[in-house]
Amino acid sequence: MGYSVLDQSSIFPIMRAMELLSPAGNVEKLKYAYQYGADAAYIGLHSFSLRAKADNFGGDEAAEIARIKGDKKLFCALNIYFHNQDLDRLDASLDQFEAYPFDAFIVSDLGIVRTLQKRFPGRDLHLSTQANALNSDAVKLYRDLGFKRVILGRECSLQDIARIRRDVPDIELETFVHGAMCLAYSGRCFLSKWMIDRSANDGSCAHSCRWDYRPLEGPANTEMVLEEEERPGEYYPIYEGDGFTSILSSKDICMIDHIQDLKDAGVDSLKIEGRMKSIYYTAIVTRAYRKMIDSLEGKDVPQLDGFREELMKVSHREFSTGFYFGKDEIEQPTGKMESSPYKFLGSVGKQTAPGEFELDVKNQILSSQEIEYIGPDLLYTPDSSFTLKDPEGKIIEKIDHGKPCTIIPGVPVKEGYILRKFVEKKTF
Repeated sequence: MGYSVLDQSSIFPIMRAMELLSPAGNVEKLKYAYQYGADAAYIGLHSFSLRAKADNFGGDEAAEIARIKGDKKLFCALNIYFHNQDLDRLDASLDQFEAYPFDAFIVSDLGIVRTLQKRFPGRDLHLSTQANALNSDAVKLYRDLGFKRVILGRECSLQDIARIRRDVPDIELETFVHGAMCLAYSGRCFLSKWMIDRSANDGSCAHSCRWDYRPLEGPANTEMVLEEEERPGEYYPIYEGDGFTSILSSKDICMIDHIQDLKDAGVDSLKIEGRMKSIYYTAIVTRAYRKMIDSLEGKDVPQLDGFREELMKVSHREFSTGFYFGKDEIEQPTGKMESSPYKFLGSVGKQTAPGEFELDVKNQILSSQEIEYIGPDLLYTPDSSFTLKDPEGKIIEKIDHGKPCTIIPGVPVKEGYILRKFVEKKTF
């Protein structure tokens, strides 16, 4: 059901097209983000990103990134909170940043703003969601400091966004539409730091809230404690219950059915969470939102419901609409985890001979099994008559992760198609 917050047409006679912004934890994911429909992607550089466990980028990748990017947008997340030693490292890294084709820097710590403005005057500044901008006055202040875009705090409702848009029409607004949420205030959480000395505010969150726990009687037999499934003998005082459970795990956000509501509220960019997630996740989720945006813009999208349904075939926790329609739903934790009914097998590479393609293998593939291909515009198609070859051209029955091989598909395919096989869907 739609939800009309505010008719913005009288305020904005010409509405900008909504941007689809996808995550990229490495060069390979960046390629698939763009190929499967992203207008822009965001990446992190080593040591300066709040996803320290993502592969991130560094070294001599700038030229390859520029080639993949083409005429699309690319944003760099510099969204840790900087200590003095971090500022020193930033100063030493600025020459490296110059080589990358960044259109904007995503910043949470105002301490680095003047440095970036001075060194990179032609590149935009986007305020990270970690800065918790939730109201019009805050957005005006950041605009006056030189920010072109504000990534609003996840706690904003649609009504909040509509008012901010009305009060500050001359700034871009970005919001998260899909992926993991946090029960802490926009990620400002110390649970991971307390439990295993990995701080979320330094980019090293271990997602302790999503681990599996069970209650049992404490060592002193005077209290109930939690024991985590993978850490026997480490006890945390908590509540009674049966079996293992998560204790602070939030529901995932999914706004696939409410893109028009976001546009009506004045959102410019729709952001997908997940730089640490797989190529399969990046492709499937990006593709679904691309198709929905295209449909809302009046384009003909065959099998639109099918592309939407593919979101359910990616591992996720119980879906919600976050804070957009109120906070009661998202404030309730969930232990429910839906696994994907498919296993990601790999992706189709360049054509090496007529009808034969390189294969980037991520999980074991058996020639006796049926596989499926998906593509940017291909919902999916099965194939049970493909042939695998080793580098010497010998036909083989199986191939394992990381091993070189080629594939002769039994159906038409293109470079960039993804391979998967059906396993089964489980709810935890």
